[in-house]
Amino acid sequence: MANGHTKLGDTNLSISKIGVGTWAWGSRILWGYGRDYTEADLVSVYEESLKSGVNFFDTAEIYGMGNSEEILGHCFQKSRADISPVIATKFFPFPWRLGKNALRQALVASLKRLGLNRVELYQIHQPVNINKWLNAIADVYEEGLINAVGVSNYNPEQLKRAFDILENRRIKLASNQVHYSLIHRQNETNGLLSLCQELKVTFLAYSPLAQGVLTGKYTPQNPPRGILRSRRYRRAVLERWQPLIKVMTKISEENAGKTLAQIALNWVLSKGAIPVVGAKNITQIKDNIAALDWQLSDKDVARLDKAANTMEN
Repeated sequence: MANGHTKLGDTNLSISKIGVGTWAWGSRILWGYGRDYTEADLVSVYEESLKSGVNFFDTAEIYGMGNSEEILGHCFQKSRADISPVIATKFFPFPWRLGKNALRQALVASLKRLGLNRVELYQIHQPVNINKWLNAIADVYEEGLINAVGVSNYNPEQLKRAFDILENRRIKLASNQVHYSLIHRQNETNGLLSLCQELKVTFLAYSPLAQGVLTGKYTPQNPPRGILRSRRYRRAVLERWQPLIKVMTKISEENAGKTLAQIALNWVLSKGAIPVVGAKNITQIKDNIAALDWQLSDKDVARLDKAANTMEN
């Protein structure tokens, strides 16, 4: 199963059932790049991913202020792996980007940092000025600078608008990348997951491990540090989710010690979504990839659903 791939939307692209998220690659302030891990660690993540058949890498122009794209580009240029990666990046619709040509300019800059002539998947990072930016991304698709069009953080109504705009241009919307995990299920309960499946739009789930919370390494007594995680996952929040962690731990014991991370990722896979999970070292990427080597039972998926639902109520 580790080498299993699936179609990206209704396109001819084939991606691995787990993607590698590179939000932390090159991000010194938010994630501690250069202190807790180095480019050498990230190269090992890249090589181990490809060696294991994981070919999908997701980045964005705003990750590390361009550093993520540059590091991923270095990995791509230096790699001797037989398998070719499918690289995705994103355009951020900053309010000062007024003209439609701003998207093309941003894409060209991303391609330069990545060292590519064309990117496989280009995504609009936020649902702002939907009509303008969807038509702008359709233009660069028709120009041949990208192979597929995606969006990110679009709710059901916004997704349908984007889908229709592209349909009028005879282009298929390939994906929607949104926040989704056992403890962030809004994009399932609001109908987005089922709508994506109906429209053949791949549902990409970012932060499927809730920035490490679902790995079990953080507790109310040991909350995460850092700007993002310390605010989002305060002690009171961690306390609230401990019953779910206990259920995950029980399932781990019943499944030959599968890690909590593997259980959380396997749960996302069971929903028909593609987890895009961050990794900063070879230990993390190996653990993530191992989630593809087994499958939660329907009973265990139901247990996790029930535990997560109880926490939300």
